[in-house]
Amino acid sequence: MSGIGRTRSITLAGLRGSVVEVEADIAQSLPGFTLLGLPDQSLQESRDRIRSAARNAGLPLTRRHLTVNLLPAGVHKRGSCHDLAIVMAAYAADGAVRGAHGPVFLAELGLDGSLHGAADTVALAMAAVEAGHRDLVVAADAVGQAALVPGARVRGYGHLHHVVRAFGGRPDPVPGVASHGQAVEPATRDGREEGASNVGDLAEVCGQLEARYALEVAAAGGHHVLLRGRPGAGKTMLAERMPGILPPLDDRTALQVTALRSLRGDAPSPSGLDTRPPFEAPHHSASTAALVGGGAGLARPGAASLAHGGVLFLDEAPEFSRSALEALRQPLESGRVQLHRALATVEYPARFQLVLAANPCPCGHGDGAATSCECSVAQRRRYRERLSGPLLDRVDMQVSVQPLTGAELSAGRTGEPSARIARRVANAARAQRHRWRQAGDTAGAALSNARVPASVLRHGRFALAPSTRAPLDAAVDTGLLSGRGHTRVLRVAWSVADLRGADCPSRDDVDVALHLRQNAEENA
Repeated sequence: MSGIGRTRSITLAGLRGSVVEVEADIAQSLPGFTLLGLPDQSLQESRDRIRSAARNAGLPLTRRHLTVNLLPAGVHKRGSCHDLAIVMAAYAADGAVRGAHGPVFLAELGLDGSLHGAADTVALAMAAVEAGHRDLVVAADAVGQAALVPGARVRGYGHLHHVVRAFGGRPDPVPGVASHGQAVEPATRDGREEGASNVGDLAEVCGQLEARYALEVAAAGGHHVLLRGRPGAGKTMLAERMPGILPPLDDRTALQVTALRSLRGDAPSPSGLDTRPPFEAPHHSASTAALVGGGAGLARPGAASLAHGGVLFLDEAPEFSRSALEALRQPLESGRVQLHRALATVEYPARFQLVLAANPCPCGHGDGAATSCECSVAQRRRYRERLSGPLLDRVDMQVSVQPLTGAELSAGRTGEPSARIARRVANAARAQRHRWRQAGDTAGAALSNARVPASVLRHGRFALAPSTRAPLDAAVDTGLLSGRGHTRVLRVAWSVADLRGADCPSRDDVDVALHLRQNAEENA
């Protein structure tokens, strides 16, 4: 006797997923197929896909009227990943399968009954596991992606015929499809892919000792940095090598990065979870939507979210549109991007390290060499004002990258290799994670110096002595630093101390941090 058939699927809004309860009911009326619950166009089209797939799987759908409801009814459902859940609910309503209400079904159906994985399988699997549903049924070609999610119990099938048989159905034999298909299990992997083999080595950078040190401090504490200097001084070369000195991503962040890339359509690494920090370098013509996310319909992640856990590099930063640059202010503070649309608000993680590169003036030679600069004072001022004060106030360090001398160029590889710097950075990052965990709930969620609340640094056991922070207080009194700038210099001072293995910043560490904050302004 037939009744209400129920299965589960997942719908996404950003990286946040909602469990979709799929209900199917068969009525004693004229043949038809009604789909309810705010489906999008691709879901509306699933009715014809599902009928053809069911027929070619050896078990056609009922000839009576089939009504499918997607709950919660007020949430918009998107994508073709619900196909398998819908057809299994229809079979369950007809009494053709059993036990279909247990797992979450995530697969698209071909007209011939074949199963296809969704591009965003990783994000879908993450949402399912976080909602407490660990048993997943996916397409055979998506097993590796779903299995990246810790706690997921994944079964993969290549054809609807095999799924029906696995749930107790008795479909007719299908030519070219084996009667008994075993579930595809996740392949054994080493689990993590580390290293940065595709990233250049800092040893390749000639000279630039101060800029190299600034990047090391930035990597150790998670700080943002502006590199200002003439064209050809090495700003881009330095920025491109920063991922090579960053610590590997933790598993949670690596999974988020993989899920974000899957929303863009990127396939995950075949060897396991990729823990290498990402590097995103959009062109200066990028729109606001390309930089922070957006687009028609469901807002997609932009470069800021795709750089989550890694580096967002904006070369020729003053050439970006003012609106695009100002849109970065929210994620720089909160570590996430919120995109508001009429149908839904989408949120993506975006905790990246911002590296800006800029010339001193439009012609690129306005760094004190007056004879070679062709720009007027007004032109230089307009160029520099393209990076607004509120945006620069959120950048921890502003470093002047000086032109190389002939002797530095001739000397070749004279700097430390990235591997050696990365070890110091890893030790510093480990020290601050331990320290802020011991600090309690107020700072424990920070885990990096760049995220420690100002109240923790100014009051209590981590507050510096008045004599140690005297240069900072004087800079605030003279208007050289804002309140936000004062906090950011304190954070950088802690990173400087961590790199040298100290328990607390000294007066010299504070002076170094203040110099790194103001150096580019002094040399401009």
